[in-house]
Amino acid sequence: MAGSAITGTTQLAGAPTAYSGSNSSLNQAIQTIWSKEILFQAMPILRFEQFAVKKTELGVSPGLRVNFLRYKNFAIDPTPLTEGVRMVASALTAEQISITVAENGFAVAVSELLLNSSFDDIMASASRLLGRHMAQYLDVQARNTLSAATSAVFGYDRSNIAGINDWYVEGTVGTSISGLTGNFKFSTGAVKDAALTLANKNIPRLGETYVCFISPAQSRAIRTNPEFIEVTKYAAPGNFMLGEIGRLFDTVFIETTQVRQYTSGTVLDQTANVGAPSTAITVPVTANTGPGLGGNPENVGATAYPNGGGSNTTAAAVTEAIMIGDNAFGHAISLPVELRDGGVLDFGREHALAWYSIWGLGIITDQAIVKIYTN
Repeated sequence: MAGSAITGTTQLAGAPTAYSGSNSSLNQAIQTIWSKEILFQAMPILRFEQFAVKKTELGVSPGLRVNFLRYKNFAIDPTPLTEGVRMVASALTAEQISITVAENGFAVAVSELLLNSSFDDIMASASRLLGRHMAQYLDVQARNTLSAATSAVFGYDRSNIAGINDWYVEGTVGTSISGLTGNFKFSTGAVKDAALTLANKNIPRLGETYVCFISPAQSRAIRTNPEFIEVTKYAAPGNFMLGEIGRLFDTVFIETTQVRQYTSGTVLDQTANVGAPSTAITVPVTANTGPGLGGNPENVGATAYPNGGGSNTTAAAVTEAIMIGDNAFGHAISLPVELRDGGVLDFGREHALAWYSIWGLGIITDQAIVKIYTN
């Protein structure tokens, strides 16, 4: 409740509903001369959650887990059949991915005096701010879920290339987090490496392409390449994804300020996200069952993350782009988002409003996610 831009005035008690926390004042809204135009704080563009596999369970039972069923691939035996010999039938095998749901919400409170004294519709503004807060809150959770994946590639250093327009010379690829010393940029080579990583694991695409979330700085770097196709220059206009800026090498790029930014000296450790086949049903999922079976075997037992022979401590500022294929992560919804009124408080002198929901997010297929670390 406390800490919002709209949480009361000097007439409102320090703890509006008996919970601890301070309140800020909205005296700016009570003026003799004022403007009808209300300026809201700019918010990040929200992009991640649209690609989650959604499952709604209104009655989660038992406990607080929503289960996703994933069938395992059949083993490939190219031996031809022999006449007179019956085929041996195989059984279907599957694994269960569980996502734990939890309560999520945020509330604001205002006084009756503020509602009657302000020129603005305070409750309408509060509901709008709550909606924006919920969207950003969910998007950050979705980003953090994808960021827990264990596969990664690195940017390329093209600073020593003599020909400034020689786009077919990719430069030197980074091999570890500590090796990204400042010049390893988001280039076509990094895009190809990430797409190759997904393709080698037989990860289906989202429609016709993989999807890559990048920062504005990474977007600036990739737009320089003449092979990049702007979204406004597509030969066949269609239904674009939210935030889509263009495509390159069968990869669609989504620009967002929500991708992770790491400062120099940050230690990246994925030990808790890598497990064994027996942990495929744990929460959170730390499956590591090999190609075609879910999980990611590449970094098992690695002392550094990602496994490139170097330290896992950043030597310079690093940005973490994320490329995904189909069925990468799930959004389990037990109770859809609701806007709730706080009811009558202090004989009607206080008015509270909150968004509330019960959901959970988790990785479904770790192999379908690869991170791209660049400077």
